[in-house]
Order: sequence, then structure tokens, then C-alpha cells
Amino acid sequence: MKLQNGCASAPEGINFVTEKQTIALVDDDRHILTSVQMTLEAEGYAVRAFIDGEQALQDLTSHPVDLAVLDIKMPRMDGMELLQRLRARSNLPIIFLSSKDEEVDQLMGLRLGADDYITKPFSQRLLIERIRALLRRNDVNRAEAAGEITSNTLIRGDLTLDEARHRCQWKGTDVPLTVTEFLLVKALASRPGLVKSRDQLIDAAYGDNIYVDDRTIDSHIKRVRKKFRQVDDAFNQIETLYGIGYRYKED
Repeated sequence: MKLQNGCASAPEGINFVTEKQTIALVDDDRHILTSVQMTLEAEGYAVRAFIDGEQALQDLTSHPVDLAVLDIKMPRMDGMELLQRLRARSNLPIIFLSSKDEEVDQLMGLRLGADDYITKPFSQRLLIERIRALLRRNDVNRAEAAGEITSNTLIRGDLTLDEARHRCQWKGTDVPLTVTEFLLVKALASRPGLVKSRDQLIDAAYGDNIYVDDRTIDSHIKRVRKKFRQVDDAFNQIETLYGIGYRYKED
């Protein structure tokens, strides 16, 4: 595999549209880039690799992928700016990589819309499991949208959650949510008035055997509230019970 102009070259005649799920890797560390790409390809994924955020943004704007893994510290365009620009265009599942001492960056990334983060140095097996978990959730949403899985629309007062179309509306206006955010709102709105602990919300959003800490859920909830308040600045349906968890207000 050779990197050309910041992007891993594809074999001639191969179209970007493929039955394989495609993952974008963006990291200026060529050793990590090559190692992770080889591991993911061995797992059956198609991989597009980039050594800086600017090249990645140009390519991913024209050729969408199923999931992106972004490093934070990169030249020309860092992972934070790339995350913002990608999130402004789509709800693409995104995992970002940070060093252990970059807690502020981790929290900022989650607030900007990342679905998960992994600290360096990291286990490639852990990265694969996180990728699989996010892609499974996307697969369910796609199957529902195609009518292969049926589900009911959840209505709670001014909130409408259409799982089949992965569509959230507040007072008739669309609220664009990532996969993780959608699952968190669904978990809370499904049982209004009942408190959900952070552990319960982690299970609802990430499934079994995936570890994230409480602050990850807190950051996602803050972002969810912000998105709803961009539609309705009086939105206050999601309540915080300090030291306990969150709940969705009863109608």
C-alpha cells in the first residue's frame, strides 16, 4: 500500500462503492496508519488512509465512508477541525485518537460530535471492537430505513423519533443526531419520568463489552441539549439528577 498525495491509492479499476464497509483512517504517523490499515483489511474492511486532515476532507466530501478514525494532532488541518467539518456535513460515525494526557481534547471532541475516543497507545483489538459496535448500530439503522426491520415511531409530546428513518423531530423540526445521540434520546424518552443512570445509558448507546466513562455520556447529553435548543431555545426535557443520572420529563 502506497500513500499518494495524502491518500492511500486504490487498485486501478476499483470503484469506491463496494460491498465492504469502508473506514477512513487519518493520522500523520505513517507507522500507525500502515499498521492499523493492515489490521482492518485483514478483518475484511476496505480502508482509505490519509496523512493529514485537509486531504481527508477533500476526499471524504466526494466519496463518503461508513466510519472515520481521526488523530487529533496533525499538520495543515488537525483532527478537531476535520471533525467539525465532517459533522457539519453528515452524521458519519467518528472515533478519534488522543494521548492519555489530552483529557481536554477528549472532552472537546465528544462535544463536537465524536461518537467515541481511544487513547494512545491503544490496542488494535480494542479499536476493532469499537469500530464493530458503531458499524453494527449503523447497520440496524440502514436495515430499518430499507424496510428490512420494522419499528414503531416513538412520540413523546413535541418529540418524534422515527427509528426506520433515523429521524428525530422536535415540534415538527428535524434535529440531526448521530447514532449515539439518537440511542441516548430513545433510551430516555422511552421511559419518561424514570431516572436512567449513566451506566444504563452507556449500555443503551454502546452495548455490552464496550467501556466508556461517565464523562462521555455527559458530553453527549450536553451536545444533544445544544442541538434541541438550536431548534427551540426553551427545550428542557432532559433533566440532570446530580450523582444519579438523567431522565426525560413526563408530559
